[in-house]
Amino acid sequence: MRIAMFTNNYKPYIGGVPVSIEHLAEALRARGHKVWVFAPSYGEGEEEPYVIRYPSFPFRVAGAPVPDVLTGVFLKKVRELEIDVIHVHHPALVGNVALHIRRKLGIPVVFTYHTRYMEYLHYIRGLESFEEHTGFLDWYLRRFCNRCDLLVAPTPGIRSYLYGKEVIKPVEVLPTGMPQDAFSPDQKIAAEIRQRYIGDADYLFCTVSRLAAEKNLIFQMQGLAHLGRLLKKKKRTFRHLFIGDGPEKENLMHLAEELGLSEHVVFVGNIENSEMKNYQAACDAFLFTSQSETQGIVLLEAMAAGNPVVALDASGVRDIVSDGENGFLTAGDAADWAGRVAALVEDEKRKRQMGENAVRTAMLYAEEEVARRAEQYYRKVCGKMSEEISQMVPVQRRGVV
Repeated sequence: MRIAMFTNNYKPYIGGVPVSIEHLAEALRARGHKVWVFAPSYGEGEEEPYVIRYPSFPFRVAGAPVPDVLTGVFLKKVRELEIDVIHVHHPALVGNVALHIRRKLGIPVVFTYHTRYMEYLHYIRGLESFEEHTGFLDWYLRRFCNRCDLLVAPTPGIRSYLYGKEVIKPVEVLPTGMPQDAFSPDQKIAAEIRQRYIGDADYLFCTVSRLAAEKNLIFQMQGLAHLGRLLKKKKRTFRHLFIGDGPEKENLMHLAEELGLSEHVVFVGNIENSEMKNYQAACDAFLFTSQSETQGIVLLEAMAAGNPVVALDASGVRDIVSDGENGFLTAGDAADWAGRVAALVEDEKRKRQMGENAVRTAMLYAEEEVARRAEQYYRKVCGKMSEEISQMVPVQRRGVV
């Protein structure tokens, strides 16, 4: 098949959606399909096979340049490449382009609902008040979803969420696939990373996240302060790595000072995705407090490296983390969350067993199986579209405008 992925953000921007797209595209190519990613240009040095760059504006929202989709590159390239199906990853901007091409050329559109969009309204000036705009956003998302041919949810929880929003189009579950090399960290490099950061502490933890308000990192800082006090009673201490960057970095650094965490917290910044497994393997546990995830790719990356997870019980997280099996889930209480972290690392036997269970969980999301399922979904919508086109009058058929 000849597949086009449409996205509002992609490498070098760091985020879950670009990672998900890259993994799926590579796995589909391994199965013999042609896959092109239509992504915004952020500057120089972005040439990559099968990635078609379109312009973006110089200003940024949530750390990402805003794509300029008012360009003819989409329609022109889709025609030239004889695309069979468009898989769009955002409901606005490229989402609207995908639906326009569907009307023009009769190419089916698949949409993955990656993000809890309500959590991102604060990035748009004038829409800071969530309550005033949720009705419009619900209407827009429902309308967009019902104009696509197939919807993809990364977890069963998100599928239920979509059906609860009066979405009438079929929704299939397709998680982000984990590449095989995610399960084989370089233990020598991991040991070097651990030595570099742990210092004289007893435990090393990490969080991989964009440093932004919707990731609930203020709560995590408060939890880490509680953890420090708990471990101090037992004459133990920790270091915690924040891997990632974002608009809240300076605020979080100041908060770390206020809470007395400056010696415990390290802001590592962005790292290459290929190195993520080694950082994960260097740590004793993966800590997570976001409540805005649809899936949480970083949870699976941690588990693939053998890291148990301590997280807040939230949609998208509970689909992956089984409380007491591959990690702990807690309610929204910072002291309780910190207590679970302490309980995990103080019981070495249980921590080791949870780490083994975590790897088994991640293996259920193997990239090859996810790509096989995606292929089935694409063939299904292409077959249905062919039936619809065959019933239309000639001037409406694909390619005639």
